[in-house]
Amino acid sequence: MSPSIVNGLPAHVLFVHIVVVLVPLSALALVVCAIWPHLARRLGVLPPVLALVALVSVPLTTQAGEWLEKHVDSSSLVERHAQLGDGLLPWALGLFVLSSALWWAARRTAPGEGDTQGPAIRLTSAPIRTAAVVLSLVVATGSVVDVYRIGDSGAKAAWHDAYSKTTQSQGN
Repeated sequence: MSPSIVNGLPAHVLFVHIVVVLVPLSALALVVCAIWPHLARRLGVLPPVLALVALVSVPLTTQAGEWLEKHVDSSSLVERHAQLGDGLLPWALGLFVLSSALWWAARRTAPGEGDTQGPAIRLTSAPIRTAAVVLSLVVATGSVVDVYRIGDSGAKAAWHDAYSKTTQSQGN
């Protein structure tokens, strides 16, 4: 169960920043590792760990958002944001699974290690490398687009009719 209030603020408005930063960062790391396997070896376990933290943060943020949804006025904008938010978890899971697979494959194909670590997936073979790059691009793009759509709908829900389009005088 996620906390609902952190330091007097709804937890959702704090947790969302983790998702907004880590999901695109994980997507970028995934694509970089898929395109440049030697860089995947150098980055080591960092991309899958980053993707794991992003994956864990998604349901925490969603649960905190569900609590917040019950404590704000209901509107079609809030409902749309909640619906979109429910769709991010599969993308985050895809980022984690692919990052982990690329990390594992990079470990298995490290130069000079031969077959000492068991069967290897050769990321240098054209069909496997192409599939890894294409799948990584699809999952990375889908996750980043989904984060954008969710964030945009959340901003609209939070700020719709909540500010003045003209400057307010400051009582000079």
